[in-house]
Amino acid sequence: MMNPSYKLPDTPDFFQTTSQFPDVFAPRQAESHKGTYGTLAVVGGASGMSGAVVLASTAAIYQGSGKVWAGFNQTALPFAVIPERPEIMLATAEDLLKRKDISAWAVGCGMGLGETANRILNTVLTQNQDAPLLLDADALTLLARSHPETREAAQKRSNLVLTPHPAEAARLLGISTQAVQQNRMSAVQTISATFQAVTVLKGHHTLVAAPDGTVYTNPSGNAGLATAGSGDVLSGIIGSRSKLLAPAYGCTALRRMSSNTRQA
Repeated sequence: MMNPSYKLPDTPDFFQTTSQFPDVFAPRQAESHKGTYGTLAVVGGASGMSGAVVLASTAAIYQGSGKVWAGFNQTALPFAVIPERPEIMLATAEDLLKRKDISAWAVGCGMGLGETANRILNTVLTQNQDAPLLLDADALTLLARSHPETREAAQKRSNLVLTPHPAEAARLLGISTQAVQQNRMSAVQTISATFQAVTVLKGHHTLVAAPDGTVYTNPSGNAGLATAGSGDVLSGIIGSRSKLLAPAYGCTALRRMSSNTRQA
């Protein structure tokens, strides 16, 4: 039962996700199979942070990915199988990056900031150019610290999604977290324009921006999301839908969304 002290946002767009993205949330065709719904590779999970990849991969399976690979930035697998989610396939990040059958990538959850993590980021930026790529968490910090060549590689990706929290956004912009929070609209638009990416600036009333400057506000959510792992789950959810969003990832889907949703 819903806590009576929690009030739903008084906005007409609160429960309109499926109507705003009918192609993404359409009922499944009877004549379809797991290949129809794409293969998502979730890459991250350095030693001690394996749970981040588990959370993202599990969310992707629940959200409807046809197949999901969990790739760990470790020399060997931390476990043989994910309990209660044996359908998620496991690999080291190094081995997973060699696969040619990946439809979309979600990279960074618990990945670490070391030299190996940096190589993972550079590899995924320069291969499978047409595959949707989501960068989160440590991948964003590495991108902020990277050489101009790495940033240019990110800018050339046609289907790039960035999901920073305010501190990660600050690193990408070279400003303070306080400055980001004082003008979240400017921050999210600047990141999107700089990297030519769809950018999700997380926080109270999350902002989503397209490279053309279109921005919309997500009025849902609550402070219960302020806990470790919620961002990893979001990465899995977005990653799982990115194959279907790919043809419109540049801006079209956001324009459709903003035509029905409150503009920020």
